[in-house]
Amino acid sequence: MAISDDPSSTKKGKQSAAHHTSRGNTGAKVGIVLLGLVAVGLFSFFLFKLWQKKKREEQYARLLKLFEEDDELEVELGLRD
Repeated sequence: MAISDDPSSTKKGKQSAAHHTSRGNTGAKVGIVLLGLVAVGLFSFFLFKLWQKKKREEQYARLLKLFEEDDELEVELGLRD
């Protein structure tokens, strides 16, 4: 009787192949999840920087408005005619 005719040896071969495939599949899933996390992190960073820029522009506009010359107010207060 030959070794290849032994039914237990073919089962082991199939189990080994299935185990190898599932391990590769798991690695691909982990890679996809990590890639997704990196993409979400980069997107969040981009949104944060955009928010900071908008906030800074708003503060600068308020600062300019604060030091803007308002002729009507000066006339009302009697500082200028």
